[in-house]
Amino acid sequence: MPNVSQISTVLRLAFSCKRRLSNGLHFVARSYSTSDPPKQPSGPLTNYSKLVEQGRLQHDPYQEKVVSAFENLFGRLEHFENQMEDYHVRLAEWEKKREEERRKLMVEEAEKKEDDGMWASVNKQGQKLLGRWVLGRRQMNVEPGVGKWVSYLNRERKLDSIVGSRPAVPPAPKGLYIYGNVGCGKTMLMDMFYGATDGIIRHRQRFHFHEAMLKINEQMHKYWKENGAEKPMQYSISSWIMNLPVDEKVKEWLAGEEFYKQQLQMKHILPAVADKFLVDQQSSKKGASILCFDEIQTVDVFAIVALSGIMSRLLTTGTVLVATSNRAPRELNQDGMQKEIFDKFISKLEKHCEIISIGSEVDYRRVAAKNSAENVHYLWPLNDAVLEEFEKMWRQVTDQYGGEITSATLPVMFGRTVEVPESCSGVARFTFEYLCGRPVGAADYIAVAKNYHTIFISDIPAMSMEIRDKARRFITLVDELYNHHCCLVSSAETAIDELFQGTAEGTLFDLER
Repeated sequence: MPNVSQISTVLRLAFSCKRRLSNGLHFVARSYSTSDPPKQPSGPLTNYSKLVEQGRLQHDPYQEKVVSAFENLFGRLEHFENQMEDYHVRLAEWEKKREEERRKLMVEEAEKKEDDGMWASVNKQGQKLLGRWVLGRRQMNVEPGVGKWVSYLNRERKLDSIVGSRPAVPPAPKGLYIYGNVGCGKTMLMDMFYGATDGIIRHRQRFHFHEAMLKINEQMHKYWKENGAEKPMQYSISSWIMNLPVDEKVKEWLAGEEFYKQQLQMKHILPAVADKFLVDQQSSKKGASILCFDEIQTVDVFAIVALSGIMSRLLTTGTVLVATSNRAPRELNQDGMQKEIFDKFISKLEKHCEIISIGSEVDYRRVAAKNSAENVHYLWPLNDAVLEEFEKMWRQVTDQYGGEITSATLPVMFGRTVEVPESCSGVARFTFEYLCGRPVGAADYIAVAKNYHTIFISDIPAMSMEIRDKARRFITLVDELYNHHCCLVSSAETAIDELFQGTAEGTLFDLER
């Protein structure tokens, strides 16, 4: 998230991002790729050099140093991808074999207890007992206390001897952690690298901070729902147990052991979520060779704990991390939250990534905004002339797309939705109060940004500490619109450079802290 001192520049560029329409308005999304991609994929350095030669980028020795590091990583990835593909095949076979053997061991153990006379034979009464356990969640007939843990460990040791150890992860090339001042081109260079891997790397993902945190939340909620205490107990007995031709009391014991295993896994939810975090939903294949993560930050305790658990797991299971941030790794947690967890994570990050400062003092967002000044669509102050111009631009854009202006409902997550009061063929209109004056957040803004290429926002006030929550939401909103290359047209109370200088209760401090 950019801080208050940086938001004016983001706004300038967001308002000047344009796509060309035949009616004279210009709205063109940001793009750093060549218009005609070559038949054979080019590396990041080749692409960067072409853009400089074409005059679309200004040569920057600091950026060139970073691109060279990307080029070196790019050259090592294709071989690593093939190794990872083979690894995931072997891992899937190992996991399948281990689960088959685990079930065999459990059944053998249960049958032995039955042969030893531990349980009396039950018929209809056994059915009732199982039914009461399912619906009433009564205590399972398993070894109490430490005995369950010992039984579980012994079973795991037997599995290690039968199936063998987990397949070794191929040695991964070092990833990259790029940090530097705002606007120096970190995201652009990372996206250039990510684009160059298209068609070469089959398993890859790219997330912005807000999007990643939402996905982690979603995966944690899903895992808890499927495996946690809130799961209806009638579904907690696996079908493989229910279908066994054994006594109902044996099934009850097996179900108890399965439930105990689930409880152990719930205590280590972050590694479990990490294993699902990069699953290809279409092919259900696990993992990714590359994870590109834009704007790593630690805004709160949850972010530190979640990122530490997820990233640490991914780094040790073969994922190559490419990340950007405004800060060096050890400067991310300036408030010292969860210091022990954070320090372990940073040590692992430094082990698996090359840390590079981009070093440039140039803010290219300001350069782009200055060069596009004649096309900026930030209108102020809120007088009759500005309101008339704002309405005129809305009519021009919606007429150009020719659709009917209607309301819409967008799905967000966890069954939530966000209402769009006015929309038309990829264009949507809101008031500031509607988007930032209510308890909404990044998930809602991402949903809007993904569904509309042009956003109109009216009645933006000057902001101060008095409405700091609205200001924070507005910063997140602009951050997501910028990240998704949306075009922005707005009417505001004051000029951009004065937008966060409201006097009520003092001017805004750095909201990032």
